[in-house]
Amino acid sequence: MGIDNQLATFENQFKPLINTLLVEQLPNDVDQPELADSMLYSVAAGGKRLRPLLTIAVIQTLSGQVAPSQMKAACAVELLHTYSLIHDDLPAMDNDDLRRGKPTNHVKFGAGMATLAGDGLLTLAFQWLVDNSLPAQTKVNLVTALSRLAGPAGMVAGQADDINFENHQLGLAELKRLHRHKTGDLILYAVTAGMLITDNLAYKAELTQFADAFGLAFQIYDDILDVTSSAEHLGKPVHQDAVKNTYPNLMGLDRSYQELETTIQNGQAALARMQDENQVDVSLLSAFFSYFQF
Repeated sequence: MGIDNQLATFENQFKPLINTLLVEQLPNDVDQPELADSMLYSVAAGGKRLRPLLTIAVIQTLSGQVAPSQMKAACAVELLHTYSLIHDDLPAMDNDDLRRGKPTNHVKFGAGMATLAGDGLLTLAFQWLVDNSLPAQTKVNLVTALSRLAGPAGMVAGQADDINFENHQLGLAELKRLHRHKTGDLILYAVTAGMLITDNLAYKAELTQFADAFGLAFQIYDDILDVTSSAEHLGKPVHQDAVKNTYPNLMGLDRSYQELETTIQNGQAALARMQDENQVDVSLLSAFFSYFQF
């Protein structure tokens, strides 16, 4: 099976399960109707579900199967990711009016309710990490990891740098640090969560290298698309990054493509090492790199 087909088969199996869990479970945990509508509006707007899919792929790679009891915890990261998008789109941040091809949450519900929807999704993510049948220590480990990688030492730090360094050109090392926090840390969490849920840290070094490379490649790819794609294709505004620190702004498109290819190769090398040294089938994780196509 080709890597594109393998990823498509995997997505076709698990994306409907993720979507159903999100849409059916979320309203049960919200006690205010307008807030529930606002939260569900952004969660149900679509999206790749990349982060929970990564968690599930790691679980499947390490244990061979994904138990129903693991799904709720695996989906918690999508709640947190959606909160970050709602807040990122707010007038005080990027002030975007389009997300996933639909009006952004604050355009639909107002900035106040959108802010609260983000707050609700952020805190609900941690509820889902503990409101399940996983072992108690696993729950503690998941909460600790998500708190660190999504919080002020992780994703939020990257967002702060993104604001702080607008109209200030960063060097490559500084740009990688910004993107590692802003985008990469939540992807690293998604991969780490799969290890924690299976209680298997035997391949932590290789999977961390894979996650770091995938997260960086994801941001470089997104930076390139902001220059080369259209709002109709992406479902969000483009050409928005003129004052921001991006790979095309720093090194131009040609070198950005080269940097993307080098980063992908680095992630593939980690998976190859994991397979060659431990006879682990990493083909599903490797297939995720087929996401970066133009």
